[in-house]
Amino acid sequence: MSEKQSLDIGKFAAEVRQEANKVTWPSRKETGVTTGMVIWMVIIASLFLFGVDFAVQHLVRGLLSLFS
Repeated sequence: MSEKQSLDIGKFAAEVRQEANKVTWPSRKETGVTTGMVIWMVIIASLFLFGVDFAVQHLVRGLLSLFS
């Protein structure tokens, strides 16, 4: 490693702390609302995919029964 690339853990930790202080963390309410939205979207997506899977399954079974 050259002098420019030397490892200075103290400087690195200070810079990490400095950057972490710039972060704006969500409030407890915002976190709860976002979590609720994610849960609802997962439920909606899973119901949609269940419906599509169910329809395709019956379509394929119907087509296979025609040819057997």
